[in-house]
Amino acid sequence: MNPAGRTRLPLEGVKVADFSWIGVGPITAKALADHGATVVHIETDNPADRLRQVGPFKDNIPGINRCQFFGAFNTSKLSVQLNLKNEAGRAIAHRLLSWCDIALDSFTAGTMASIGLGYDIARTLNPDIIMVSTCLLGQSGPARRLAGYGYHAAALSGFYEITGWDDRPPGGPFNAYTDTIAPRFLATTLMAALDHRRRTGEGQFIDQAQMEAALHFLSPELLDVQVSGHSARRNGNFDPVAVPHDAYPCVGTDEWVAIAVETDEQWRALCHAMGEPAWAADPALDTAAGRRAAVEHIDREIGAFTVQHESRALMLMLQAAGVPAGMVQRSSDHLEDPQLLHRQFFRRLEHPEMGEIPDEGHQFRISGYDNGPRFPAPCLGEHTFDVLADHLGMDMDEIAEAMANGACG
Repeated sequence: MNPAGRTRLPLEGVKVADFSWIGVGPITAKALADHGATVVHIETDNPADRLRQVGPFKDNIPGINRCQFFGAFNTSKLSVQLNLKNEAGRAIAHRLLSWCDIALDSFTAGTMASIGLGYDIARTLNPDIIMVSTCLLGQSGPARRLAGYGYHAAALSGFYEITGWDDRPPGGPFNAYTDTIAPRFLATTLMAALDHRRRTGEGQFIDQAQMEAALHFLSPELLDVQVSGHSARRNGNFDPVAVPHDAYPCVGTDEWVAIAVETDEQWRALCHAMGEPAWAADPALDTAAGRRAAVEHIDREIGAFTVQHESRALMLMLQAAGVPAGMVQRSSDHLEDPQLLHRQFFRRLEHPEMGEIPDEGHQFRISGYDNGPRFPAPCLGEHTFDVLADHLGMDMDEIAEAMANGACG
């Protein structure tokens, strides 16, 4: 996968034992794996990672190796099937802790220690290990044992309170929102920990509370309540600066375009793009304050204009006129999006069971090498023998004995 002239990826040689499952941990480890780290994903079928079980399944055929939800979060990894409830399985886990530079888990606080794989044990096996535990609310405090998913963290963080319309129940952001926030902080923290170890020889224990990571995305709201006492509420598509600021209907079923006018110049450009309608000539609308006072009328008139146009064509026309606008895209639109196609955001990888799958790339490009996924997510336990033999140095008799004792169940 490396382009000509480059022989090493930036994280090549970094070894990661990924005990995590579902969202935050796997996404973090994926970032390391895609950039060259050797990431061994430790998993079981009792129970299997929930993302292996929930879909979407390739061709709508359920199967533990056919879910692209799991696939998207676990590219470029090796999979080892281990039973961590079993003494023989934990013995192999100890070998992995001795082998790795980074160990990562995303279980409820205290789980790794309870099964003999906590940081105190890990650093006796590997004194300079970097160990990461990420969970909903962190490893300490009165609520540390609260288990949950990104939906719960989004609610606790306050995203649900500010998403939706004030006359309706909290809507919440789409999906397990904080599961996509926390890994960005955690991957950066791990880079700092690796640099610290390179300079000092010291390992570290990193305790991440996913809710705390999410709060950084609510900084304006937190500052507002600190300095003014104002607590943000759900307010639909209202924006304190842009007006008009909404999604408007277009030709077709459930087709929309979003328009956000931040300046008086953009307002004049929008009026021109709409053909200088008589209603928009009202001088009161020349200022943001005037437009805000008449926003319901403006929204109706803009909607009457946009509903005559196809969403993508209207988006391009408004953008060319200097008006911030974007069509409301579906997932199917993304696969055909000309900008994403140009940047090769989707990488088509050949999965051993699902066949060719478009896997998402990263949100950036780094000059000099291809930083996309190197290979597709593994099937459950696909690399168990190879990892035990080639990475942990176990001989055939040791592997056979471990398997006979239920280590790999």
